[in-house]
Formats: sequence, structure tokens, C-alpha cells
Amino acid sequence: MTDSHPFGVYVHVPFCRFRCDYCAFATYTDRDHLMESYAAACVTELRRARSDEGMPAATSVFFGGGTPSRLRAELLAEILAAIPRTVDAEVTVECNPEDASAARLATYRAAGVTRISLGVQSTVAHVLDGLGRRHGAEQVVEAAAAVAEAGFSSWNADLIMGGAGEDDADWERSLDDVLGLAAPPPHISAYLLTVEPGTPLAASPDRHPDDDVQAARYERTDAVLGRAGYGWEEISNWSRPGHECRHNGLYWDQGDYRGIGSAAHSHRAGRRWWNVRTPDRYVALIGEGRPGTAGEEVLTGRQRLFDALALRLRTPAGVPESALPDDPDLSGLVDRAEGRWVLTVRGRLLANSVTRRLVVGADEREPAGTIPPYA
Repeated sequence: MTDSHPFGVYVHVPFCRFRCDYCAFATYTDRDHLMESYAAACVTELRRARSDEGMPAATSVFFGGGTPSRLRAELLAEILAAIPRTVDAEVTVECNPEDASAARLATYRAAGVTRISLGVQSTVAHVLDGLGRRHGAEQVVEAAAAVAEAGFSSWNADLIMGGAGEDDADWERSLDDVLGLAAPPPHISAYLLTVEPGTPLAASPDRHPDDDVQAARYERTDAVLGRAGYGWEEISNWSRPGHECRHNGLYWDQGDYRGIGSAAHSHRAGRRWWNVRTPDRYVALIGEGRPGTAGEEVLTGRQRLFDALALRLRTPAGVPESALPDDPDLSGLVDRAEGRWVLTVRGRLLANSVTRRLVVGADEREPAGTIPPYA
């Protein structure tokens, strides 16, 4: 781990080949013609951030989307080259299994990418169809092998539980298939499918996941991954020792980060700001020499403290005992551990309810910077 003060850079890549019907992110399937101008705009925004804002060297970089692997690998490398980084910076790129070719991964490695996040979601054909994914289980095996052969010792597999038509056996199979890979991912993200307003999924109530079924699968997932040597890192993330995602940890630590690209969000010392949502508008603004910013807010000390506690509650670090009331309603949702409240497995499923019980005023002497490390 670097001794530098943690600082992250997030690059949003808004292009997708197909749009999954559960997705509410700022992604587009009809803007591929903007790829080169978009990458150039990202480089320009980065150069301005370095000169005008004094943007420090990044200890972690994350290319998310959208589908970063939809962007030509050489264009992604050009953006990465414009980001000042520490020598041991973690650099992650989200990649679809069908895009994980040896040539693409080799370009990533040569450019300085250190970590791949593979969008597996499921290994069961009818579940993948229901999620709108275009790969199959065989491509997951091939992609995992390609990631290992390219020299990525740390990588993540993304899974989603609760897709239409998925039963308990299907979910177990996906878990077993990922853990049974020749070189299993040392980091696994397992997300509960959520119904986002305005999506096609939201308009199809018959395909909405059942909360009780989701809860049972989550508890099963935690048990299976625990036996396989994965420790709980955050509500939806587990990792083997030494493979925690540094960039995600920056968010959970309420750290500083700079968002690059359309719809990207930034945070610096209590100030939050975000860029315009569409890539067309973003490219135009940057090309006119203007900032791509759409809005901003400055958090009060109390807001920052609440956010710090809410974020830390999602991790094994937990929150100080004084941050939650001694209330029987919280029984079974949190455990005491070395003077702090830590969510139980059941508590993780009801984290939003627990968060609403946080007592901010009692913890004003513990700023975010003194909260213990997440791992």
C-alpha cells in the first residue's frame, strides 16, 4: 500500500452494446460514434483538473460504466496515460466476458491496468437471458482464463442475484461455477437485483425479485463465501486477504476522488460536484473550453459526519457505540465488537433501516478520518 494520501479517479465510460433492462445508469447504445471525441474530452478534463485544481496523484483509478470494454482498448489507454498515479496505484477496468480477449487484456496490462472486474452476473443461460446479458457460461470460463494468463493476479467477478426465472439452484450453480474456476477470482461482488424507477424491469412487476427469497440467498452466499476463504468487505463485496478493492475502500472511507466523463461524480474536502449526464453535452462543453459540471453541493460538518458513519456502517469497521441507540429494535441487526456496532448478516439486509437510527450529535468528536480501516 502506498504511503500517499488516498485519492481516487473514476472514469465513466457511457457506451454499451445493449442496455440491460434493470439498468438506470447513464449509459447509451447509440453513441458509439462519440467514442474518440469522448476519450479526447476525458483527457482534456484530466489535464485541466491537474493544472486548475491541483489534482494529486491517484492511488486508485476505476473505469466504470456503461461498458468500459466497449471502448477501444487503445483509447482507454490514452485516458489512463493522462492520469497522474502513484507507483503502486490500483487501476481497475470493468469488462464484459465476451470482450476479454487476449489482445485487449494485453493492451490493458501494458497501459498500467492492475485489476479487472468481470461482469459475470450469472452462469445460467435463462437467467442471463432474463438479465439481458449476451454471454454464456463458457465465455465466463474463457474470460477468467484469459485474465489469469494476462497476468492479473487480482480481479473481481460481479454477480447479480434475483434475475427473472432464477431459483435457488440457479444461484447456487452460479456461485459454484465461479468458485470452481481454475483460477477463482480473489474478489467477488454479489448484488441483490434492485428495481430502479423508469427501467423496463420496473414496468414488469411479474419479474420483480421476492425480498424473502433474496434475503435467504444473501445469507447463503455469505456462508458459502466464508467457507471458501472470502471475508466480508462491504455489504455486497467479499475478498480473500490482500485482495480488497482499494478504490471501493476510498468511497467507504469518505475519501477524495475526481470523476471524469459524463455523469461522473467528484468529492473533495466536503464538496461534491457532478458532470452533465449525456456524452453529447459533455463533449460539447469540454470542446468549448467550459467545465462539464452540472451541479455541486457543499456538505456541512454534520452532513459529512452522518455520511461517514453511514458508509462505515456498511463495512466490518462499524460505528462507535454512541452512534446507535441502545434499542431492542436493533437486536439481531448489530453486534458489539471492540466498542463499535457492526452489522450482523441480517443487519446488512436491513442496513438502510439501521442507518436511519444513527445518532450524529453524539459522535462529533470522531471525524471521518479517525474511523478504523475497513479491512
